[in-house]
Amino acid sequence: MTKLFLKLTINSFLIVCATVSLQAQDFFKAHAQINPYNYSVVKEKVFDHAAVSSAHPLASMVGAAIMKDGGNAFDAAISVQLSLAVVFPGAGNIGGGGFMLSRDKNGNLTGLDFREAAPAKAHKDMYLDEKGNPSATKSRDGASASGIPGSIAGMFSVHQNAKLAFSKLIEPAIELAEYGFVITEKEAKGLNNTRAQFLKNSSAPCAFTAKSNWKAGDTLIQKDLANTLRRIQQNGLAGFYEGVTADLIVKEMQHSEGIITKEDLKNYQPKIRVPLEFDYRNHHIISFAPPSSGGILIAQMMQMIQPYDVQKMGANTVASVSLMVEAQRRAYADRAEHMGDPDFYKVPTKTLVSAKYIQDRMKDYVPGVVGKSSAIKAGQIHESEQTTHFSVIDKEGNMVSITTTLNDTYGNKTIVAGAGFLLNNEMDDFSIKAGVPNMYGAIGGEANSIQPGKRMLSSMTPTLITVNNKPYLSIGTPGGTTIPNQVYEGLVNIIDHKMTLKAAIDAPRFHHQWIPDAVAFEADFPEATVNTLKANGYSITKRGYFGRMDGVIILSNGQREAAGDKRGDDSVAGY
Repeated sequence: MTKLFLKLTINSFLIVCATVSLQAQDFFKAHAQINPYNYSVVKEKVFDHAAVSSAHPLASMVGAAIMKDGGNAFDAAISVQLSLAVVFPGAGNIGGGGFMLSRDKNGNLTGLDFREAAPAKAHKDMYLDEKGNPSATKSRDGASASGIPGSIAGMFSVHQNAKLAFSKLIEPAIELAEYGFVITEKEAKGLNNTRAQFLKNSSAPCAFTAKSNWKAGDTLIQKDLANTLRRIQQNGLAGFYEGVTADLIVKEMQHSEGIITKEDLKNYQPKIRVPLEFDYRNHHIISFAPPSSGGILIAQMMQMIQPYDVQKMGANTVASVSLMVEAQRRAYADRAEHMGDPDFYKVPTKTLVSAKYIQDRMKDYVPGVVGKSSAIKAGQIHESEQTTHFSVIDKEGNMVSITTTLNDTYGNKTIVAGAGFLLNNEMDDFSIKAGVPNMYGAIGGEANSIQPGKRMLSSMTPTLITVNNKPYLSIGTPGGTTIPNQVYEGLVNIIDHKMTLKAAIDAPRFHHQWIPDAVAFEADFPEATVNTLKANGYSITKRGYFGRMDGVIILSNGQREAAGDKRGDDSVAGY
């Protein structure tokens, strides 16, 4: 089994600071095996009882410790989410939202939607100028781009299934913010590259802008964020959606034309969604329903390819990739036309994932013939790029899969002055004008138009699998509109190509989303396959890595194997 360790170096000054800080940290004093000032990335490991895989080593270790202390997967999920808001600020958040998919030890499924919502003052044309032209800047940068945050309300909803006090679960995040942690090279680069945008879009400097040249091994201390988390610890939901924090959010709105009000914050509610379920080659797959497009997309794509012998075709071959791309093309055409918030638009979910509809969508597919998006429209029906994902499976078999986001990396680049956290730019996930692509190139229409209280269409695809009605896999990834395709490819790698979890997660990826009509390949994708597809007539683009998949799988002997993506600092922990 391969393990990749990333060692973080610390100078003597930081070691002295760490020694002083540890004296004040109750959680980390009680869990001496977790050192915020000296830790490693663990890419793959097997555990006897419980496991976590997330975007940051400290968050994964905190989640594992919570379960070892007597908490379950839901307890761990809350602590991981809150810790990621501190140690992975590019996507971990309390100022964003997300989706949780869970299956408890008794087989009960829950889909929790804590996605951001449009404020009461939002309207269909709010990002159009006087000539009707869209202003992408206003929907992406500054407070004007922010939807009402849902993450904290979501975590309190998750807590209904937890065992430990919320005050205990939030404590690690408070200490990480108050006393700091050592940042990695990737984190340092992200803070440096975004510093000017933080200063431009925020009303005041913040912890992220304290230095102009962050480097690996520096300690990031976030006092304002610690105080915000402490208000939540002391006052519950009201510690975020009312009082001091709410006042600070509304004040920040005034800096760049934001429209979130105190009433918007106080009225926010998570929603329960019925998970989407389907079968694929003796595996029962459970994913998220609208306002996520992810569950419908993977259900469509996997059932589109099910009649074909994908295993015989082989992984990343011309035959398998062309088949899978043509399924992607058809599913994403449906996304643009038929998907949105089901509370505002009647999404024809049942039809979209039905066997007959899917068979009809593939009637014009001819193996070896390159499809054209200009000829592929949405089916006729009569009835995120920075996000983060984490997976948890505990010793009792509770499975949790959470994908959470600020939308773009560091959201709208606005830090709430005095509160220390970033706001999202999820309003760009709406269709700001029919036919106009968002930052991920996704086309939308009336189904995803802006309305007060409406939740913007998402690509987040937290996914679970059972086999013979027993827990098997929790998996997911960030990556904007590439998310459903990443999960689709990862599951095909595991089920059809019999890859290990780590190999499936690390395998090179490809992406087609109908418009633009091109297949994007990661740089390390097999060159022979790419060249043949190009010669056959596919439009090809090359890009760097996309996504950071994390997963936990239950092995035949009952052990939990966790794997983190090679593409980031993703790391696993357990016991």
